[in-house]
Amino acid sequence: MPNAIDIAGLRKTYAAQGNAPAKEALKGIDLAIPSGSIFGLLGPNGAGKSTLINILAGLVNKSAGKVGIWGFDQDVNPRQSRAAIGVMPQELNMDPFFSPRASLEVQAGLYGVPKSERWTDELLDLVGLRDQANAYARNLSGGMRRRLLLAKALVHRPQILVLDEPTAGVDITLREMLWQNVRRLNEAGMTVILTTHYLEEAEQMCDEIAIINHGELIVRQGTRELLARTDGKTLVIDAGGRIEIPPLPEGASAEWRADGRLAISYPPSRIRADQLLDALRGAGVPIIDVASEQPDLEDVFVEMTRG
Repeated sequence: MPNAIDIAGLRKTYAAQGNAPAKEALKGIDLAIPSGSIFGLLGPNGAGKSTLINILAGLVNKSAGKVGIWGFDQDVNPRQSRAAIGVMPQELNMDPFFSPRASLEVQAGLYGVPKSERWTDELLDLVGLRDQANAYARNLSGGMRRRLLLAKALVHRPQILVLDEPTAGVDITLREMLWQNVRRLNEAGMTVILTTHYLEEAEQMCDEIAIINHGELIVRQGTRELLARTDGKTLVIDAGGRIEIPPLPEGASAEWRADGRLAISYPPSRIRADQLLDALRGAGVPIIDVASEQPDLEDVFVEMTRG
């Protein structure tokens, strides 16, 4: 299939409540997500990401537009489209009196998965909960509860997995385990949609990234191409100590960092690194060591969503 998700003209307006006016959360989103990809869906708080995810999951009714999930029109084939997607929510919502095994069995039953086709034990192994399979969910740590949410999203073997802030508040060990599982699932053909505020995770994991702001899609590009949009690099110079900063080519700026190194920011489209080094040498600045820093996704995100 060419696309796992096809969205056209998607709008959502929440009705006025009390003194709060009506709010247009999504303003005509057009978005296609290729099958087999790890796709990042980013945006500031209140941008419309959660509304979009909840519409995909069938939890929120859209106001206008078309949504296709794994080739099924959400309006024409709601059951098939819902069965094609699994969502790991941000909130830790689960029955505290169910064990992980019971939770997965109930979830599989809700999706109509026959007992002969359930893979509860494999899921418990996948997320590292085999030893806690029969413990009450209320006794699980926060990290273990997140693992259980991932397993619940996978009980019906969906073609598309949505991870909504999956590593919020978890430790490094769990984060690494989660990403190993996500890569394994993706390699097996599953499409993964990721929302996160840890932008370094999106930079490392995602093939493509879309940024939503104020209910509008403002950019969608491959991760490498998106990082290349910012015309800025930084040379970090170890000069052996603080000295007077010499004149630099127009467009470059310099500042001393707390570790005693000189950071020179410049637009590579107009200034070459060797020009900066020549200017420093010409002014008698000793260059003990030099490093180059590329802009990261956080730089791009801030620039794209500013204002």
